Amino acid sequence: MLKPTINQSCSLNNLPPLHKPFVHGDATNNSSSSAYSPTILRQNTSTKKCNATPARSTSAVGNIKAVVIPFLTKATTVKGVITIQPTIRSALSGVIIGDVADGVSDLLGRSFLLELVSEDLDSKGNQKTVKAYARYKALDFDINVYTYECNFNIPDDFGEIGAVMVENEYSKKMFFKDIVLDNGVTFTCESWVQSKYDVQAKRIFFTNKSYLPSETPEALKSLRAEDLESLRGNGEGQRKSQDRIYDYDVYNDLGAPDLSISLSRPVLGGEQHPYPRRCRTGRPMSTKDPLSETRTILPFYIPCDEDFSEIKTAQFGARTLYSVLHAVIPILKSVLSGRDKFPLFTHIDLLFNEGVNVPPVEGGIASALPRLVKGVETAKAVIKFETPETLDRDKFSWFRDEEFCRQMLAGLNPCSIQLVTEWPLMSNLDPEIYGPPESAITKEIVQQEIGGCMTFDEALAQKKLFMLDYHDLLLPYVNKVRQLEGTTLYGSRTLLFLTSSGTLRPVAIELTRPPSDGKPQWKQVYTPTWDATGAWLWKLAKAHVLSHDSAYHQLVSHWLRSHCVTEPYIIATNRHLSQMHPINRLLVPHFRYTMQINALARLALINAGGIIESTFAPGKYCMQLCSDAYDQLWRFDHEALPADLISRGLAVEDPTAPHGVKLAIEDYPFANDGLLIFDAIKQWAASYVNYYYPQANLVESDEELQAWWNDIRTVGHGDKKDEPWWPELKTQDDLIRIVSTIMWVSSGHHSAVNFGQYDFAGYFPNRPTIARTKMPDEDPTDEDWQTFLKRPEDVLLSCFPSQIQATQVMSVLDVLSSHSPDEEYIGANIEPAWEAEPAIKAAFEEFQGRLNQLEGIIDLRNSDPLLKNRSGAGLVPYQLLKPYSEHGVTGKGVPNSISI
Repeated sequence: MLKPTINQSCSLNNLPPLHKPFVHGDATNNSSSSAYSPTILRQNTSTKKCNATPARSTSAVGNIKAVVIPFLTKATTVKGVITIQPTIRSALSGVIIGDVADGVSDLLGRSFLLELVSEDLDSKGNQKTVKAYARYKALDFDINVYTYECNFNIPDDFGEIGAVMVENEYSKKMFFKDIVLDNGVTFTCESWVQSKYDVQAKRIFFTNKSYLPSETPEALKSLRAEDLESLRGNGEGQRKSQDRIYDYDVYNDLGAPDLSISLSRPVLGGEQHPYPRRCRTGRPMSTKDPLSETRTILPFYIPCDEDFSEIKTAQFGARTLYSVLHAVIPILKSVLSGRDKFPLFTHIDLLFNEGVNVPPVEGGIASALPRLVKGVETAKAVIKFETPETLDRDKFSWFRDEEFCRQMLAGLNPCSIQLVTEWPLMSNLDPEIYGPPESAITKEIVQQEIGGCMTFDEALAQKKLFMLDYHDLLLPYVNKVRQLEGTTLYGSRTLLFLTSSGTLRPVAIELTRPPSDGKPQWKQVYTPTWDATGAWLWKLAKAHVLSHDSAYHQLVSHWLRSHCVTEPYIIATNRHLSQMHPINRLLVPHFRYTMQINALARLALINAGGIIESTFAPGKYCMQLCSDAYDQLWRFDHEALPADLISRGLAVEDPTAPHGVKLAIEDYPFANDGLLIFDAIKQWAASYVNYYYPQANLVESDEELQAWWNDIRTVGHGDKKDEPWWPELKTQDDLIRIVSTIMWVSSGHHSAVNFGQYDFAGYFPNRPTIARTKMPDEDPTDEDWQTFLKRPEDVLLSCFPSQIQATQVMSVLDVLSSHSPDEEYIGANIEPAWEAEPAIKAAFEEFQGRLNQLEGIIDLRNSDPLLKNRSGAGLVPYQLLKPYSEHGVTGKGVPNSISI
């Protein structure tokens, strides 16, 4: 049975025992001390390339020239405290799994070797350094960290301390949180330091003071360049778990042709299937398909500083997701094998009331997934699902047309609806292949539905008509998907009317099948009706549209527009922005945990035969469709919320409006709350950028910044490098616009489309992920039509996901919707580097204050009876963009980063 540790190959119990004292050497008065480490003059050599090792100094001992300090040279003793985060296993067990060498290192007081580097060069142009060994001191039980201490004898003419080089004397890696000197200097590390036996070069950390490249102290320039160079790699070789290499590759590892040719998948990235780039792993290529990279059972390589599974709690998002994918899902498959549809709606209710009896599971799984795994006994366990908020408040909400429409503004996918600006509705696809381009939704149909309110021409002119348009994106896949077992597909359009009360009302649904097998194009329009047959056809048409919207939400709004497009930002930031660069320090909180989650998604969610392909309507074509959406729809300049709203016709620019835009639908909860968060982010970014870049020429002359932006455009998103819409990066406003967009995508946008997944889709009739059967009136046989007339409920249940599909999706959505106990919310905690600068600290506190006010604003909006899209009988209040939350599935909370 699965262990609840994510990357077992990297799991290390490398910390001192909790239950026995150490015998320490004195790091001040013996040969292991700083007294034996006089000031060192380090030759200022050119930067050396180090492609396969973490960011470390590549200077060998032979290159360091020791200078004897005159007897009368004055020096000050400075104490250093190193804080080490224990791994989960070592913290729980209190035992060390190491070797004799680790014990000897502690015995001699030689746990780590630290070398401080001055910001100043000496008179001969050499770096000035001071060494000291650190020894184990204690375990802080309150915050569960280990501390080590050392003493440096620093000459009075040493100058300001700018960096430290660290050598780990243990045989295992250690996670350094920070190094604090008692003279006020702090190095925030939050990084793994590998054993010197694995990586010989020393790690480099800089103080919390940020510098633009042009402002870097002369003595630190070579270290700054060396540090960056070590992170880039050379595009060769297979990456190892101890590496910190950030390099690019295409998505050529989603298929598994070595297991079965049916699991081959096209490479995403390149001219044929444009796509963002992922982190390169360098695994061998497949013997069956030379374009595909081989896959592994263990989690894929990510740079070691992106792997938090060993130091986070058992309910850390990546850990719980891994547990669900590799333990719960296989159990459900085995137990529910052979069962197809739910026979009755009451059987769906049993998932929440009684659960599914399964064989006993490992205790670690139960503790990691307390919401899912219940009643663990010797003979059995129960996988029981919590009642989603939508079902708990109103069991029949999923059945109602007004809720179907409301969730387009205040539900799980509020970023697809668009304004109708032209009539008739037309397809841009080739009519020779896909049939007549004009929609079957006519002016007369619309007039019939809205006749009591206004004329069609008035509705179009007054911007009252809106649409979900999945016609052109899905239609090319319809015939291919229909060849797969257990699924079907249409191209779809859903037309909506904005009422005088500010709510949406459905007008019509159009479903289209292109010509195939000698049959002409088939298209049908469904409207809300007052007869029994028409009403059931309308319900089935809604189920198909919801399956389309679910697929678009998961593949595009969620995966593509947050997870996938962000990975190149992370890679470029580490490759080109030094850890002492202010923009690196602004963005890093928005990048934590994302690469680890993305790697898990490639391992078991979006891969061939994975959860997404098995449970969503496009089946094996899911990721190919995602590539098409990237190619046809994604633009960086439309990813900031105001630009996104304008691009969909949901807003127009208005300098007199509170956020610079006027909404086409005033009561649009996602936009209303999102604009508040986006404005707060942009103001914080503006204060930060203008502090470090007081003149525009500093932006254009910043070689690291320009290389970063060039890398994002031409490599990370290289398939779109020639698009004219990429923003320039020449002024402070350009930079503010770019970083605000990245910060919004990783925080507000991701939260809006992620943390409501279980509440809105946990009861799958509300958002089925797949429609498995075609409409009853599409070329029906007499027998099929009579079956529909006699038992329409059975036809709807057959259309819905199967029992295995539904429970798999519910299990995954439960985890994806959950906040871990140590979630890092936007604006909650100040980064040490920000706190070190008074002006930045003040700007952050203002940002924090605005977010705190937002909590109350959203509560007031949710209690306003005039805002009918967020307040009403049985409605789930719109809280997805409330900044803060308790842990668990809460339907609120905006983490800094894409943490799940």
